[in-house]
Amino acid sequence: MPSKRAKKKYYVVWQGRTPGIYHSWEECKEQIHGYPNARYKAYESLQEAKRAFDEGPPKHSERQKSLPKPSEGGPILPSWSVDGACSGNPGAMEFRIVDTATGEEIYHFGPIKGGTNNIAEILAIIKALDILRRRGDTTTPIYSDSHTAIQWYQRKKINTKIDTSTSPQLRKLLIAAQKWLNQHRPTNPVLKWNTEAWGEIPADFGRK
Repeated sequence: MPSKRAKKKYYVVWQGRTPGIYHSWEECKEQIHGYPNARYKAYESLQEAKRAFDEGPPKHSERQKSLPKPSEGGPILPSWSVDGACSGNPGAMEFRIVDTATGEEIYHFGPIKGGTNNIAEILAIIKALDILRRRGDTTTPIYSDSHTAIQWYQRKKINTKIDTSTSPQLRKLLIAAQKWLNQHRPTNPVLKWNTEAWGEIPADFGRK
């Protein structure tokens, strides 16, 4: 599956160990991880970040999340979460992978035309597994809130009836994804996200 290079981002920390502007997620994370009520947000340009820092945190700035430990009935940490979105059925499809604990985006793909939400979800699961495999990580769990996509993964069969004739890119992705399923047997658990107990999955696009 093709990769997409992440854009450079600048991270504004209004409430953290040392408020300021940081040029990488790792630097930002050091300031907010475990800090009570930390406030931060990513911006596409340094100019935007400087203006935002001077103006103070907007209402839609991120808050550092404190997820419950597995022993308290919460998700396993560390772990990754995935989500897919589609405008129409079929329609413009995209998916992404995030760190469950922080919400930091690990990978984003799309949108491309002709997809469905279920296709986006299974492609997200497979992409997450492939990234972990390449890193030599065989244990980190992956959470998805799609029962259908998890079933497809467990059965090693992408059981979609969608017509891909109008979207060669999607057709190529599905062929590659099915081939990946046929060739690999990852040991990373793929688990169902408990939306009722934990709220929306951290990778959620927020378009419901």
